[in-house]
Amino acid sequence: MSFFKILSGKTAEDLEKKGDEFAGFELWGKSKLMYERALDRLEKASPQNLELQTRLHEKIRQTKEALAHNHKQNAEEIIEGGYHEEARQAVDLALELTENLEMKRELEQMLEEIEYHQDKKIKTDSPFFNEENEEEEEIAEPIFDEEGDEYFKSLCGTLPEEVQKAYLGYGENFRAGYLALNRGDFEIAEDYLSRALEENSSPDSYIPLELATAHLNMEKSDEAQWLLESFLKSHPDALPGYQLLCEILWERKNFEEAEALLSSLPGDLSESVAVKILRGETLFNAGSFLEAKVFYRDFLETYGWNETVARGLAKTHEALSEQIDARHLYREIMGHCQSCHAQVDPFIKQKYADLCIESGMYDTDILELYLSLVRDIPDNAAYYYEKISLIYAALGNEKEERRFRSFATKAEGENRKR
Repeated sequence: MSFFKILSGKTAEDLEKKGDEFAGFELWGKSKLMYERALDRLEKASPQNLELQTRLHEKIRQTKEALAHNHKQNAEEIIEGGYHEEARQAVDLALELTENLEMKRELEQMLEEIEYHQDKKIKTDSPFFNEENEEEEEIAEPIFDEEGDEYFKSLCGTLPEEVQKAYLGYGENFRAGYLALNRGDFEIAEDYLSRALEENSSPDSYIPLELATAHLNMEKSDEAQWLLESFLKSHPDALPGYQLLCEILWERKNFEEAEALLSSLPGDLSESVAVKILRGETLFNAGSFLEAKVFYRDFLETYGWNETVARGLAKTHEALSEQIDARHLYREIMGHCQSCHAQVDPFIKQKYADLCIESGMYDTDILELYLSLVRDIPDNAAYYYEKISLIYAALGNEKEERRFRSFATKAEGENRKR
């Protein structure tokens, strides 16, 4: 669903945090949009902040991969139902998003399968085609013809089945408002979603959640809070509603009220990982870093490994100037990624490498990390080459120090030309 927040006056770091919170709920489309806005704001206000730039580039990449995975799953389900042509849009979207070569190959195979069935349909299309086959052909026709309908369906396709069914049945005003919300056209979204709510005024409607999002982006937090509180009375298990309310309360620095809200949730929901992450974020945003550290540590000891919680704990260690603990935790996160053969997040690699440099750990392992980061995020090559040059200087290799310092200068010059 669409869970944006007020954007005016926000720093790139604020927007990044919003994106992180959306990602915690696996709202990949919304987190991607927030990270992209954070990057745009950063490039206008503080383009020299290469560390944040690196993080945002990688988080955008990760959300795109998650979205691609969702679209691929959606396409597989459609194909399994026998509707090959209808799956094409989801496959195309996944191909546009992913950089994973293995997934690209799988998606291209799916396109070949779709083409095969489409060719088969053309070959069997003749004046002598019987009525039974003709009915099958009618089923295979694209469901949406108007511009934007297929994109609307693909957005809805990642929602829970009950919510998806409701969204597809709310009518044209809702469709127009939901698409505008996802484009970031909040004034238009507010107008159409208000009309849609008038047309679908049932207490069970999910429209208040989307309209509250539009209100927040129009800096109408009072209206948004009223809608959300009313919405949650009918949908007490809707996690995104609580997430948005927490955002409002954090913005107003009403941290005790946010904790009270989270403590009032139904039992099963209260014990969910997503809500526990909100509790940790509440403590961190309140500046209660010692409490946040204990909370995150207790979570990991009780429930086992969770990367989102581990990242929160590492961030908390940094806020407490516990750089050694933060460094060890980032190293542990990298180890978990490697053990399950997952790609290590370049943000984590850079965090670990930078903390090592800060503590005076100049060795070839850290050098290799920075070299891999050059490949991961070439736009930040100047920063990484500079770090590599520092490592060679510490190791007493003046030739390589000069060579990589020249690489850094060249990369910096190329960045200025862009």
